Parts: sequence; structure tokens; C-alpha cells
Amino acid sequence: MKVLRAETIAHQAGAYYVRIQAMARKYHITLEQEFDEHDTPDTKNIVILDDDFPVATCRLYAINEKSVMLGRIVVLPEYRHKGLGSLSVTEAEKWAKELGFEKAVLEAREGKVGFYERLGYTADRNRMINGETFTCIYMEKNLK
Repeated sequence: MKVLRAETIAHQAGAYYVRIQAMARKYHITLEQEFDEHDTPDTKNIVILDDDFPVATCRLYAINEKSVMLGRIVVLPEYRHKGLGSLSVTEAEKWAKELGFEKAVLEAREGKVGFYERLGYTADRNRMINGETFTCIYMEKNLK
């Protein structure tokens, strides 16, 4: 496996491919729902490749000067349960620290809260996010 910071259009396309294949198709999410105002040519994405084929991704963008939002954390179904979701999150956190962020925030689907808790995130179950496609729980982690 190879971990990339998507710094080219080709790598960014790899991140988008994983998102479309693993989430949009499965949950019938439209392109307009999947790709939002945070998907720009400047958006940062981690992409994990298996033999040059994109298999996992994580998007990150600044919320403010100290906090970064991690999201669109996706692994192709046939690559799940191999540590790639954890790897994409930890690589995104590493990049965020290098960029000077002190806190990572994410919105976890209800069934994925335990996964993120194992990675050191704390859930605020009083902060539910009712999105177009999923109900999510606000989670955060200190990066210092």
C-alpha cells in the first residue's frame, strides 16, 4: 500500500473515485450531495493506493485557525477491515499537525462512533448532525 497526499488532479480523482464507488453508489447519494463546497482544487485529501489503484481516502479542510475537519473517510468494500480507514485518518492527522492545527473534528455516522473512539476521538452525543444522507455525531481529538 502507498499513502499519498493528493497534490495532483490525478490523485484527487483517485479520492473522488473511492468516494463514488464506496459511498455514493451504495447509499444512492447524488453527486451534488457527495461533492460540496469543500471539494475544490485546493482541498487536501489522503489517498491510499494498492498497486496504483485508489482504495481509501480521507478529506481534510480548515474550520478555523486551530481546527481541521476530517471527513469523507472511505475505504472500498473489498479493502475494509485491513486497517486502511485507521491509516487514512492517522495520515490526515499527521498532515494537519504539520499544517499547524491543534484539533481534529469529524462527524461520525452513528454506527462508526466506536471506530473513531478507538482512534482517540471523543463523541459529544448532544451534538447530533442531521444531514441529507446520514445522522452523525460530532467528535473531536486534540492533536497536540
